[in-house]
Amino acid sequence: MPFLLSSLILASLTVTALAQDVARKTAYPIASSGQDAFFNSNGLRIHYVDRGMGEPIVLVHGLNNSIQDWVSGGVVANLSKDFRVIALDLRGHGFSEKPHDPKQYGREMGLDIVRLLDHLQIRKAHIIGYSMGAQITAQLLTTHAGRFISAILGGGGGEFVPGVDDQNELEKIATEYESDCISRTIALGTSAPQNRPSEEELAKRSAACFADPNRDRFVTAAAFRAWGQRRITKAEFAAVKVPTLGIVGDADPAMTMMEEMQQIRPELKLVVIDGAIHQMGLERGATRRIEFVNAVREFVLQHKGRSEASGSPQ
Repeated sequence: MPFLLSSLILASLTVTALAQDVARKTAYPIASSGQDAFFNSNGLRIHYVDRGMGEPIVLVHGLNNSIQDWVSGGVVANLSKDFRVIALDLRGHGFSEKPHDPKQYGREMGLDIVRLLDHLQIRKAHIIGYSMGAQITAQLLTTHAGRFISAILGGGGGEFVPGVDDQNELEKIATEYESDCISRTIALGTSAPQNRPSEEELAKRSAACFADPNRDRFVTAAAFRAWGQRRITKAEFAAVKVPTLGIVGDADPAMTMMEEMQQIRPELKLVVIDGAIHQMGLERGATRRIEFVNAVREFVLQHKGRSEASGSPQ
């Protein structure tokens, strides 16, 4: 089950990084310029920011990340100099509402993006998804391709693995999160034998998670129970015509996933950042490297001029 394993590795990296990231997040308030607002997405309150002028670019973060990771990493400030940048806190994250029902996750997370474009009266936009955000973006390319001018998949992509066994594994992980605020399955299954955490270390991680006011274990559990709802087929991904770029660090386990996506869609260009790791919140994370935003700028400019949107926040 290579793609499920890859997804679990990426989820593990993001959750582990969050504990190291809490202090940094509190030090970076959301940028004060532009709009910082909420909208109603099928009954759920979703937080977003709207910065700059020009062609719209939507930013979609990963699991247990938020708008703050795009802000603190400099991506919002850089791109909003020349583009209209719209970033949302995915449901269950940041300042958006946090339901505990798995039915509120899965495909609904992608539909929030479509509804946000409708709310802002934007017909088409560029979209950048990172990690779980890339998975969400890949699915949107198969269901709502007409809403996107171009797409950038960072540190992840389509979830192609089917199967009842996978769903059973996801249920096991969700139950572990509900009980311990961490998943033993992920912690042990995604570590090299020499680096596997001891029972004492697992207990420390669990205690730290329970003590962290930014963590909601029931949201994480719900998101994992709905993980499979974002699966797409390789044939669906191969049929996507939206220009697509992949960006990944060479120290990111997602490299294998990105290379397989390139095999499915040979026209997909892949930018590899030397020395970059997966986690958005850490200094070596790919999104914090100038190569990331430079690749985004170059790609968006290549496909500029096909949006149907107002040029500034409303």
